[in-house]
Parts: sequence; C-alpha cells; structure tokens
Amino acid sequence: MQEPVISVGIISAKTITFVLFGDFRINDQPQILNGICTAELRQGKLYCVVNGKLIPAERELIFSPSNPEAEYFSLKDVTIGSHFHWERREKESFRGSIKILASGDLVHAINLINLEEYLISVISSEMSPKCKNNLLKAHAVISRSWILSQIERSARKGSLAPQHGHGTSSETEIIKWYDREDHELFDVCADDHCQRYQGITKIHSDRVELAVTQTKGLALLYHDTICDARFSKSCGGISESFENVWEDTPHEYLSPVVDYKFEPDEMDLDLRIEHNAQEWIKTSPAVFCNTADKKIIEQILPDFDQETKDFFRWTVRYSQEQLSGIINRKTGIDFGLIKDLIPVERGHSGRIIKLKIVGTKREMIIGKELEIRKSLSLTHLYSSAFYVEKAELKNGVPALFRLRGAGWGHGVGLCQIGAAVMAERGYNFDEILLHYYKNARLAKIY
Repeated sequence: MQEPVISVGIISAKTITFVLFGDFRINDQPQILNGICTAELRQGKLYCVVNGKLIPAERELIFSPSNPEAEYFSLKDVTIGSHFHWERREKESFRGSIKILASGDLVHAINLINLEEYLISVISSEMSPKCKNNLLKAHAVISRSWILSQIERSARKGSLAPQHGHGTSSETEIIKWYDREDHELFDVCADDHCQRYQGITKIHSDRVELAVTQTKGLALLYHDTICDARFSKSCGGISESFENVWEDTPHEYLSPVVDYKFEPDEMDLDLRIEHNAQEWIKTSPAVFCNTADKKIIEQILPDFDQETKDFFRWTVRYSQEQLSGIINRKTGIDFGLIKDLIPVERGHSGRIIKLKIVGTKREMIIGKELEIRKSLSLTHLYSSAFYVEKAELKNGVPALFRLRGAGWGHGVGLCQIGAAVMAERGYNFDEILLHYYKNARLAKIY
C-alpha cells in the first residue's frame, strides 16, 4: 500500500471565497493562477472568478500548487466545533490542492492532501503540540487508523446491509446515531464530527511532525482489518462499547475498558444497572482521566477546549422553562411541561443509550447517546452519562432539574485525557494504545 491522498471537506456554502498564495494550476494546465478567487452557482452551473477573470467550469475545478511545500490557500469563515459549545469561525490555511465542487445548490471547498500531512494538522488541531511525545505518537496511530478504516468502509459501502443506516422511529421511540458515513462528496469533514482538521493554521512546532514521522504508515489492526480507532476527550472512568453509540455491530477492540491498571475496589462496575451508574457518577475514582493537573490539561487541550473545566464530573442546572423549551426546540416535539427524564438503557460506561422523556402532553423514548445530548442542550451535553435530580415539585411537575454527569464525549476507544496522564507517567505509545484497544496489534502498512 502507498500513502494515499485523501479528500477533506472544509466549507459548503452558496458562495466561497478563497485566496491562492503561490502559483497554482487548474487540472495541470500551463496557466498560472493566484490571488483572490470566488466560486458560486449561477443557474445550476459553477462559476469561478480568479482575480477578475472567469474560469470556465461545469461541476468541479481542482487548483494544484506548483510547489506543495511552500504554497498554500486560505479560506475565511471556516466553522470549527459546529453545534458544540465552543463553536466559532476562523480564517484557516491549507497545503495541498483545493477542489471546488458544485453539488445540489451548494459549492464545496475540498482539500486534497497527503495522509501524513493531514495527520500533522489533525494532531496539532486536536491537542497542543506541547504534550508528551508518546501521546502524540499514539494519537498519530489512531488518527491514521481511523481515516484508513473509513476509506476502506467507503470502498465497500455498496455492500453495506440496510441495518447500517442511521436510525429508526415510531410513535413512541426515536433512535438515531451520527457517523461520518453521512459524507458522500469527500472522505472526511474537517470538524469534530470526523477529526478536527485546521490545515497549517494550528501547526506550532516540529514535535508533532516528528511524532507523525516516527510512526509513518503504522496502524492498529484487529486480525487483518484496520481498526476503526475512535477516541473522545474523557471516558469518565470506563470507556463505552461501539455498538452503544453507533450501529449495532460490536467491535471487540472497542469494548469497555476501565481507565486504570486495575478496577476500583468495592464497586459494582456493571453500570448498565441504574443504581450502580448513579453511584459511579457520584464518586471520584482513581482512574487515569480523573486529573486536575493544569500542566497536563494545558499540554493536551487547545486554548478553546480549556474553556471546559469540569470534564470528569459535571453538573448542569435547568429551570422547567429552560428544559422544556430546549427539548421542544431541539426535538420539534411539544412534550408540554417536563415531568421526568428516565434512563431506559445504559451502556457499560454509564452513558444513557435510551432515555424516556415524560411530559404533561406526551412521552417518548429517544437515543442513542448523541441524540440524547443534542436534545437536552442548546449545544451538546458533555456526555449522556448522567442522572437527574428534581426539585420543587408541584402536582408532579418539577420546577428545577439538576443533571449530574461524567465524562466528555461518546467515551469509545482512546480517552484523550487518560492517555495524556499515561504518557505523563511514562507509558510508551504502544502501551497506551493496547490499553484502550483490546486485542489489537500494531502493524506497518506502508
């Protein structure tokens, strides 16, 4: 296998403006292009203007740099953290080629980039390059494994069975899950929905490039299949299984792991049982991701992620008006006043997989974990591992709700906070990987 070139969706809009810094060519034609460019749809056709000159096109144009090491392009108003609590727009720059593609009523800007170059940006975008080399190397391996597994998945997508869809619904239950399979026009998007990718904007040191180079072509395999190596910020003490978050297909290497060398004493860790889950969330167990070490947090989280302080155990408070309004807005269902939020099914990490919303007008079961998080917050709850405390009840209707929770993200695979603590304590990158991915192995595939 040779190092692949991957396609990353950056922006989709009615009109896209970008700037070419250096000498670019369209489809290897001799004409040199640079400067400010605008692309838009007019009567269903793609129009691209470069420095005032119209460039003819039907559906797509690919602008390629003459010198990929020195030349790049920039895009304004790139959204990062879409629909998350840290959402914002930034100007970002990218190496490689830019494909302008017309589809439907939108124009798409897609970055075509060598995989190893992509990984340097992903690692820099996901965390600070100041963290330990073994964490950077571990993250390079899982990010490489994940994108390669998604490309393989897309290649065989035509043979996927119907159950690989994204949910079911009825009068009493709505079950949805969200995965990168949504993308039809490119391999991955540039946001947290896939892997956070911000081009060369976030490359701060040579240490990330060194970690990627040291692990070049190295991937996690389970038997002879590249691992779909998922990761999240903080598992909360126990990682979650793949099938409880996405499609109902278990992956042995993405099964529950206690985030420590051994299990805590005197605790029943079957968090699928409601009582056990609540007791777990109330405690502060000695696990890797239970850290308040500012040095570690600053090393592994970009500045805007450091705005989140209480990722291991957290509390969210809602008034009745706030909660009923959010649920109505996010689900499109009028439940009336909210009487209760009842866990119907929990996963191995204590994350709620199915939640019953009980209102004065109707009740409904929703899932999976991200749908629950989306429905109970204007952005996203940190995780679905929570229990509910109700207060000031009147005729069975609470005036106040407290959601007490654990972890940050879906909790599947590598726990970034836990892995950072492991690296700080001297664990090698392969020890970190094999802690989180059961029965996987490392192999050089190119």
